[in-house]
Amino acid sequence: MPYRLEDLNYEKDSKERMPWEYYLNLYKDADPMEIAQRLAIPYDEGSGLFLLRFYASTYQISWPDFTISHVADDMGYYPLEDMIYARILVMRFLLNGVASKGSGSYKTYREMPWGEVYLRQFDGRCIKRLAFSYGNRLEDFCRVMEHVGARKVSHGDAGYTLEIFDGYEIQMLLWEGDDEFPPSAQFLFSDNFPLSFSAEDLAQMGDVVIGAMKRFNAVK
Repeated sequence: MPYRLEDLNYEKDSKERMPWEYYLNLYKDADPMEIAQRLAIPYDEGSGLFLLRFYASTYQISWPDFTISHVADDMGYYPLEDMIYARILVMRFLLNGVASKGSGSYKTYREMPWGEVYLRQFDGRCIKRLAFSYGNRLEDFCRVMEHVGARKVSHGDAGYTLEIFDGYEIQMLLWEGDDEFPPSAQFLFSDNFPLSFSAEDLAQMGDVVIGAMKRFNAVK
């Protein structure tokens, strides 16, 4: 079943409305064939649908109205159908992103070209939130990461690589807390992220990833 903006039930005067409407207008004016070519994603002119892989699922996204439906799988939860921040993030990727693969290196937020400017905000919104949500619940963290098809890595007490968009990967690392030290966490990004994403995009990405984890975890 396709999802529309009105299905999200957010307040009409909320802080999400203005950026959504701004980017939706840009999206309506965009050339869908140019988007498909730039991102190397399928677009069917007859149906007006893109096929885009995002956070473990493939979605059908219509142009020009940006309605959403997922391709059937066993994920059980679909953040792009439920989270306005996920929709804004995906729309910005469609408008500004490029097809790219990382070199195999990963960077911290601080190492991004603009990382120092927004580091405090990212630390609070993403790193500390991940640490205190799952730093003492490593089994739950591993369960949801396995459910969304993330690849286990050897860093931290628990760590996984998750592909958000094709070719764009994040690593989420956790160190368990104890009586002496609080839990800690780290996000690492494949080194191609600056080609398609801004500082605010990465903060929103952290919000979306962590926000969806509870819902994914409930599926299992």
